[in-house]
Amino acid sequence: MTDQMKCITLAARPEGAPKDSDFALESRDVPTPGEGEVLVRVHYMSLDPYMRGRMDDAKSYADPVPIGGIMEGGGAGEVLASNDPAFKPGDKVFGMFGWATHGVQPAKMLRKLPDGLPITTSLGVLGMPGFTGWYGLTEIGKPKKGETLVVAAATGPVGSMVGQIAKARGLRTVAIAGGADKCKLATETFGFDAALDHRAYDDARALRAALTEAAPDGIDIYFENVGGKVFEAVLPLMNRFGRIPVCGMIAGYNTGALGGTPGEGPDRFPVFWRNLLVKHLTATGFIISNHWNQYPAFLNEVAPLVASGKIAYVEDIAEGIENAPRAFMGLLEGKNVGKQIVKLI
Repeated sequence: MTDQMKCITLAARPEGAPKDSDFALESRDVPTPGEGEVLVRVHYMSLDPYMRGRMDDAKSYADPVPIGGIMEGGGAGEVLASNDPAFKPGDKVFGMFGWATHGVQPAKMLRKLPDGLPITTSLGVLGMPGFTGWYGLTEIGKPKKGETLVVAAATGPVGSMVGQIAKARGLRTVAIAGGADKCKLATETFGFDAALDHRAYDDARALRAALTEAAPDGIDIYFENVGGKVFEAVLPLMNRFGRIPVCGMIAGYNTGALGGTPGEGPDRFPVFWRNLLVKHLTATGFIISNHWNQYPAFLNEVAPLVASGKIAYVEDIAEGIENAPRAFMGLLEGKNVGKQIVKLI
């Protein structure tokens, strides 16, 4: 076993969109597991939009990555050494190892992966993103047969889960995605009834006109991943008693919005507040880490559907830890197709 590992650390806090110099590739000693800990060789690591927030030092629901610290993230790999009887060398596990080829975690923080499915599914369709989509839709969206759902970033691992679960429950599903190819993926692979390319519309008004045709009965559930122009287009079309699970706002991640400061342009909050009032809307923000007690219920429902092919998923796999920063920057720009993963071995 090698005594050196590679990792990506935070070299500087980004100003706007991250750039190469905000990251550093380092070699470090492979850590030694202590009592009750497990050493893992990471085979695949996950890249997710929330990681952009960890790069800032603004107050949020979790502490930022310190300068010089390993970038945060989940990974799936093989146990090399274990000081806990629940795990043995060769076991495949998921854990929060960061952007690194090796990691040590307490055994209680690891999840053993079942046989029969690729371990990459623990990072996407059966991991945090898939669980996020399932929970946000079922617990906050409260879908009812015959309703209309709109979801932004619809071909990502969160949005595609939302659309497929909603479709299975009898809703009309409308995807918003970036580019004609992703719109085709939304309808042909993930089964959405309609898909709109937000890049094809110059402003919210034009996108709203297209949404009116795609959702002629209005919108009952809008699963919010994006914000910005998409949200402006959707809001006036929400039906009375509509629900908005607020999962993310990727359009604002590089603008300072994560710090709670207003962005440039007019203040649109009064428009949102009025719609919330007169349409009796429910908009609920959620952080999925607060709801892990429901993860077993998610797995019980969704894992058999994935295994049988009834839930589709797409993975975009970059090669090599040194390419993780560029893959992450591409993710924030919507360049990935499906769940963004980095293969380390």
